[in-house]
Amino acid sequence: MERKWLLAGIAFLASGIAFGAFGAHGLKNVITDPDQLLSFETGVRYQLIHGVAFLALGSMADRFSTLNFTVYRLLVFGVILFSFSIYALVLASIGGDSVISKILGPITPIGGLLLIIGWLILFVRLWKSKV
Repeated sequence: MERKWLLAGIAFLASGIAFGAFGAHGLKNVITDPDQLLSFETGVRYQLIHGVAFLALGSMADRFSTLNFTVYRLLVFGVILFSFSIYALVLASIGGDSVISKILGPITPIGGLLLIIGWLILFVRLWKSKV
């Protein structure tokens, strides 16, 4: 078992549930644009999916040695940049803060790219391994 993977998974799941509840109950009466709520839900969904994936990968870490610190960092920072920038963008839209939107707007796709790269590296390493 890989403790850091399990801890990250638990942290992503716990905070994802909190953000999901906040989006469903706290934002639905504040945000009038349904696309903004869908964006928030997308951030929550990706965070929860990756929380489960981190738990699964951490539980299976002793079976293969492809889970290294590079993949871990790419996935952790990918989730943080992707999901949390979406949360901030949606919350900034409530106050009409376009400066935050201009700064954070490009961060979301960078987070998505880190997630893709992390998963592709893991795929290639598993493909090449003898497991």
